[in-house]
Amino acid sequence: MWRNLALFVIKNRRLLVGLLAVITVFMAWEARKIEMTYDFAQVVSPTDPDMVYFQRFKQKFGEDGNVLVLGMQDSSVYQLGNFNELRILTDTLSKVEGVNGVLGVTRLPRLMKDTATQTFRAEPIFRRFPGSQAELDSLMRVVNSQEFYKGQLISPTTGATLLALTMDPKYLNSSRREAVMQEILGHAEQFQKKTGIRMHYAGLPYVRATMTTKVASEMKLFVALTIAMMALTLLMFFRTWSAVVFPLLIVLIVVIWCIGSMVLMGYKINLLTGLIPSIIIVIGIPNCTYLLSRYHYDYRKSGNQVLAMARVVRKIGLVTLMNNTTTAIGFVVFCFTNIAILFQFGAVATVNIFVAFAVSFILMPIVFTILPPPTPKQLEHLEAKPLMKLLEFFDYLVLERRRTVYAAALVLLVLASFGVAKVRSVSYMVDDLPKDSSVNSDLKFFEQHFNGVMPLELVVDTGKDKGLLKLKNLERIDRLENFLRTQPVLTTPVSVVTALKASTQAFYNGSPEFYRLPDNSEKNYVFSYLARSQNAKGSEGQLTSKLLRSFTDSTMREARISLKIADIGSHNLDTLLNNRIRPEIKKIFNGTGMDVKLTGTTIIFTKGNEYLIGTLKESLIIAFVLVGLVVLILFRSIRAVFFTLLPNFFTLLLTGGIMGYFGIPLKPSTALIFSIALGIDGDNSIHLLAKFRQEMAANGRRVKAAISTTLSEAGTSMIYTSIVLFLGFSVFAFSEFGGTKALGLLMSASLLITNFSNLILLPCLLVTFEHGKDEDVIDQSGIKHYDDNYHEEDDDLELNLSRMQVQPKLNGQ
Repeated sequence: MWRNLALFVIKNRRLLVGLLAVITVFMAWEARKIEMTYDFAQVVSPTDPDMVYFQRFKQKFGEDGNVLVLGMQDSSVYQLGNFNELRILTDTLSKVEGVNGVLGVTRLPRLMKDTATQTFRAEPIFRRFPGSQAELDSLMRVVNSQEFYKGQLISPTTGATLLALTMDPKYLNSSRREAVMQEILGHAEQFQKKTGIRMHYAGLPYVRATMTTKVASEMKLFVALTIAMMALTLLMFFRTWSAVVFPLLIVLIVVIWCIGSMVLMGYKINLLTGLIPSIIIVIGIPNCTYLLSRYHYDYRKSGNQVLAMARVVRKIGLVTLMNNTTTAIGFVVFCFTNIAILFQFGAVATVNIFVAFAVSFILMPIVFTILPPPTPKQLEHLEAKPLMKLLEFFDYLVLERRRTVYAAALVLLVLASFGVAKVRSVSYMVDDLPKDSSVNSDLKFFEQHFNGVMPLELVVDTGKDKGLLKLKNLERIDRLENFLRTQPVLTTPVSVVTALKASTQAFYNGSPEFYRLPDNSEKNYVFSYLARSQNAKGSEGQLTSKLLRSFTDSTMREARISLKIADIGSHNLDTLLNNRIRPEIKKIFNGTGMDVKLTGTTIIFTKGNEYLIGTLKESLIIAFVLVGLVVLILFRSIRAVFFTLLPNFFTLLLTGGIMGYFGIPLKPSTALIFSIALGIDGDNSIHLLAKFRQEMAANGRRVKAAISTTLSEAGTSMIYTSIVLFLGFSVFAFSEFGGTKALGLLMSASLLITNFSNLILLPCLLVTFEHGKDEDVIDQSGIKHYDDNYHEEDDDLELNLSRMQVQPKLNGQ
């Protein structure tokens, strides 16, 4: 099959190049439609009970993660001139397309009692802009008397203030998000220039916008860095620009197909899929280098470009396909999950790994049979002395120092086990951004002055319709809210209870000491005022209706308690929820028939990380099984499965140990590397094992002779491939995202370790356990395609160059 494929490719090169060009143009046209996304909810299965409840919560009460906050701490903001600029900024932001509303000091409403109509009406505190500093100071005293807003818009301890912008979710989840965010930040920067008051930004819309912008810029950066790194590597190996330009051109074509395929699949670029173009370049280049190095090897023997390339396709076609299949296994296992971002990452990567294989096996033979033949200088890399010396040293260790190798491996395994025990699973909402980034520093500002900005929600189910009209139920909710106020990482709760307290304060003409729940004698008056206000026309009715819709369901059975939390990390969040809040909930509501559930984007995000890590552990097991099946199919030997998986288990364990010793936490981005590394490292094991089996047959079952030949011949391409992959993945170390940086460093470390495990430990195992037997016992059917030692003269006759109808340049002529 592979011989016929070589003939077909070389004979029909014009047709194939034209077909690839047409497809590439189509994919480029589709690729321009690609969009960005950064959706926390994608990490949790849509069938997960907590996720199902969260979706129901949003249907009842609306979005919880669509508030963007702008904060400042400067007493000069309350000077008349600066306060006017703040008013202008607030009014301007309210008119930005994509902003549903703005709540700030200059637009604060207060509830007023209207005894004539027996309703509450919403009256702006700043009905007109104050004409003097004394008037402004007087109105600010009114603002500070509104207990409902304390801790929400103005910090009672530091005096910091903020603007809360409610964003339209339709804009946040579309390509218009960046334009809206840029307009908002532009207006805020103008305010900062005019007043000299520094602005701080936070909230999930800002975090998501920042993340998506950085993902887009880093994707371009990684592609550029990867191309530069691969170009230098190829030039160093092959010492000719043709060996640099055309492999890079091939992988760039695959990158275009990759992005186009995302659009055709209906996917957007996120933190994971944004890495795929660079990964495809890194994985695609070894296909080209492997083909090119073997082409140089065969050309040096035959002096015929077409014949050499045809032999290469025949000899290494299957092994390269199997290597790509093993690599793809590291990604395809993510398709077994029902987590959107993992499935998309796995599907896109898997498809394009095989695309990279197909495109390279079509274009490389075409291009390098048209180009001039390689010169003697360009063939010098086949006998690189440093590489030969290194392989000779490996051969010495395997044949003469196996006990030392096993002892070193055992020591490393013990040390790695201690390191793995140190690995902790911790994640933060803005985990991937550097600690000194503006996002993190601004987040610290809001945590210092307002206790945090990340959304946390509680829903109290009274168990009966109109249960929220019973004072005893409201009093229990108030007890819970009083407890929540004592937690230093939580903001002041907002709920129907706080709204009722504000109503009671308004009923007593705004006196702060009456900010409390009404008692039995007051309840009917306050409730009747609220009921008439809800049915009233105009702003009063709208305000009351909106307040009730936001914090109660339509049957008055469920109450929403909304608050914000600091980004304290998944471990501390679990401690807070399970050791403090839930026990207090049980204490307050036990035996009442009322039920309290915790939900919100923060909880879903944290659960999503735990869910992801658990899923990735399962994916690693599946990856081991699939790699084992590939080996079993190829070699039809259980021992071959053992020889393949044991060194790779050793590699992964050492990688985990590195994580523990360097304090790299286990999170989705770092858990990813184990399945990916297993797929990539498995290539080398299969390659070496296949070559060893072939050499065993060629050397009369003499194990040591077969090992020496295997290391000298297969070791070269394995080290080349490892160098390419190591340098390729190392570019991720330049990322601003901590997880991506850790991914690059750990993958690079894994690729270094795999040279020890596959070029030293695996050969040692083969020498120890693979005893020589009669040659006729060997099942050759599984390895015949790997055989390099066939009669080349017979192969030349089989190829029948005249069938190709091409005019190759022979012997440089």
